[in-house]
Amino acid sequence: MSQNIEEVTQIVKQAGHFIPRIMEEWSRVIIGQKDLLEGLLLGLLTGEHVLLEGAPGLAKTTSVKTLANSIRATFSRIQFTPDLLPADILGTQVYQPQNGQFSIKKGPLFANIILADEINRSPAKVQSALLEAMQERQITIGGTTFQLESPFMVIATQNPIEQEGTYPLPEAQVDRFIFKLKVDYPSKVEEKRIMQMMSSQKEHVTAQPVIGPEDLVRARKVFDTIYIDENLEDYIVNIVAATRIPAEYGLSDLSALIQFGASPRASIFLHRAAKAHAFVQGRGYVVPHDIKTVGMDVLRHRVILSYEAEAENVDSDQLLKKIFDTIEVP
Repeated sequence: MSQNIEEVTQIVKQAGHFIPRIMEEWSRVIIGQKDLLEGLLLGLLTGEHVLLEGAPGLAKTTSVKTLANSIRATFSRIQFTPDLLPADILGTQVYQPQNGQFSIKKGPLFANIILADEINRSPAKVQSALLEAMQERQITIGGTTFQLESPFMVIATQNPIEQEGTYPLPEAQVDRFIFKLKVDYPSKVEEKRIMQMMSSQKEHVTAQPVIGPEDLVRARKVFDTIYIDENLEDYIVNIVAATRIPAEYGLSDLSALIQFGASPRASIFLHRAAKAHAFVQGRGYVVPHDIKTVGMDVLRHRVILSYEAEAENVDSDQLLKKIFDTIEVP
């Protein structure tokens, strides 16, 4: 088994040769935000969607554009508003008077990287239309179903400050994002560099293509072969189960604070995200550190807090930290 793991590690290092280059390319455009960039990279490797939450002006949109440029992918930005209609994002049938027939006009969702800006500003019918594309990787227009090209990744943003004119995202939709990344303010040193770069640059700096979609497909096949011990799989299951039945794990004080725990999709995503993190680190096997590193981002939006937790100003990150500190690491 050790020989096989060593072989997988060598394959992982070869398949992940682009990772230092792509991170270097991103750092030319984005100052700081290391956790954000790593989270987007992991989402890209897993082929899943990512939810970003942060105040305006923290380079969320720029980060997504940079991601698309660096992998030679088509990019589409959709500004979600209360008057948005499903046809505005999916596409529609257009009548051609010259021949009396309808043609299909494809919407902005027909791209590789989708930036769903301020996704919580659109009503439920738009969110429902987005669900099919996110889950099934297909879009239906006028009875005709179109398969979306790979890679297909929705990166949604929401502003935690403004609540006026917003609609809470349905739990079924939130659960389909592998990560919820919290985007924080840069440090003073980073902000000074940002200020200097933006005030002095004569031309807008953009990321250069490093890899193509075919490289991503190969990388995904390799990281699927990364070894994860059964004890670590039990560790993942225990962490997720502790969000549902905390009393059985010696966390009785959390029972009144959690209304609903994480779904089985949390276990699946935590398993995949841990493998992707090992891939980025150049390892052919998963270690507990991989699970702990990605665990908070995978779980924070899947734990539904009770009214008591909200009254006590307790957030999901605080509860999850206690769970990770309590569950024994194999």
